[in-house]
Amino acid sequence: MSTANPAAPQGGEIRSPPTHRPPVCPVCCTHSDSSPKRWFPSSTGIPQVTAVGTFLRQRGKKQCPAWQLGVAGGDAGGAHCWDATAARKSAGDSGAVSCSAIPVLLHCSCHCLPCCRTMKPLKLFGMVVFCGLLSPTQGVLSGLSCAISPRAMQQVLSDAIIQTGLLEKHLQGMALPNIMSDRGLLSSSTIITGLHLERSWLPTLSIALLPGIGMQLVVTVHLDLSGNCLMGILSEVIAISLDVTITSNIKSTSFELGTVHVTVDDCFCILGAVKIKLISGLLSLSVHDMVFSHLTATLPGLLCPVMDAVSEIVNVQLLSTLNVVMPVGLKGMVHYHLVGPPFTSGSSLMMDLDGTVQQMGGSIIPHDSYASTLPPLLDGLLVIILRQSFLSSLLALLLHIQPYTFPCSSEAFSGANQLRDSITDLYPTGCTSCPAASPLSIRVECVGNPILLLEPNKATVELSVLLQVFVKRPDGSVIILLLLKADLSLNVRLSISRGSLMLAFSLSRVSLFLESSDIGISEISNLKPHLTKLLVEIYLPRLNAVAADGIPLPDVFGITLMGAELQILLGLLAISV
Repeated sequence: MSTANPAAPQGGEIRSPPTHRPPVCPVCCTHSDSSPKRWFPSSTGIPQVTAVGTFLRQRGKKQCPAWQLGVAGGDAGGAHCWDATAARKSAGDSGAVSCSAIPVLLHCSCHCLPCCRTMKPLKLFGMVVFCGLLSPTQGVLSGLSCAISPRAMQQVLSDAIIQTGLLEKHLQGMALPNIMSDRGLLSSSTIITGLHLERSWLPTLSIALLPGIGMQLVVTVHLDLSGNCLMGILSEVIAISLDVTITSNIKSTSFELGTVHVTVDDCFCILGAVKIKLISGLLSLSVHDMVFSHLTATLPGLLCPVMDAVSEIVNVQLLSTLNVVMPVGLKGMVHYHLVGPPFTSGSSLMMDLDGTVQQMGGSIIPHDSYASTLPPLLDGLLVIILRQSFLSSLLALLLHIQPYTFPCSSEAFSGANQLRDSITDLYPTGCTSCPAASPLSIRVECVGNPILLLEPNKATVELSVLLQVFVKRPDGSVIILLLLKADLSLNVRLSISRGSLMLAFSLSRVSLFLESSDIGISEISNLKPHLTKLLVEIYLPRLNAVAADGIPLPDVFGITLMGAELQILLGLLAISV
């Protein structure tokens, strides 16, 4: 028996699930499967077509509750309100929903031939429509992301296309056709030959972002043309000056193996005022109209290919900054690369990148990836966010220090004598194997990988070292007086210099743990101040020395990071220019 439900979309009803019939083909039959609360159209015909339409109407009229999105589908071709909140929570704080987390919009499990023929294209259509309604962060998981403002893109493209002379060079290569007319001055024929570009000047460039599509590029340039004009039996030089505006759309058509394929289409040209001069000054209106009509018809076919060629060159140049291998000191390298196609919103061009961190001649250091929201650009040119896990993998490479040994002497560090006396005081009573006057040596070894923790306005690194205090006997044998594990918490001061992320460490906290002792020492609390001084004077300078070169950052579209501001957020480091 059916029961009414006010939350159901118009034109349908909530039906109690049957318990005695299995799922059937939604094209051939109209009853539901065993899924509860499935709504489907009451009209006859092809249910799955109506379901897609209803889904669109639901979404447009917001008939689903505010926290849900209307989704057509289900095993029986019905439609229901899908709870997007849970999926958004699972996607992280960004609120981005990956298409892989969405239930299939249209799905058939009966394998009926008429059904599958109809359902497959509709399933694809439904997925495309639904993904078009989602947040543009796309659910792509990466180590770092960036957003570029329209002003920055305009500056980048203007530098690459105009300031380098690239546009002028390609304009000079245009082959302008002759202009011929049956009528001209004094009813004689007019022919303009040898038409060529004398110079192009005053070029300007502007862009507009097309959300979800790409960007519109508008170039305005003044052209001076000249040639020979034959009117009847008279030949003289003709000079033509005009302003032309070239408008084209730049779109990414595909993405494969870290490479974005970009096309330029929808190109058109608008001619401004055309000025024509003859040395004799005998210029008729008909000649002016003939030249204007000819240029209007032919210039788009010449200028649009120029923009195609220029855009292709610039595309290669700019995208090469997003696919680069950079050394990390002498320890290894990081390979920055795109993990998905760029995406345009109304306010920025957004890109997700990742960095493959690899030891020199060794293995890749993995890192976790997760979705996160980019901070607003405001009036800036560029914002880059580096995720905590990615930075930790870089620190594992950057801060790797080989084990080293040094004598426990005042020449090595200032607290050596106090440390030696404190260790001697810990010798068990009656210890016959305890060295009396033998010099002590200390070995420092890093264990595990450092972990970077980012909290609002605070960055810390946690790492562990083994401290081994030992005595080497004359016969070559070694007595390990103490084997200690020191867990360090380091404050990190971050800055940008020479295109790299610079790090400076200072000690915040030390926790000491006794691992073993060959002579039976069991209490080490009195050693903490002396060992802390040892770490500050011996270990931290080495750590800061290996981090001196910093972490190299990608040169996104050549936008300099000079004067960049850093903002430490929860799990993220934001770099704004």
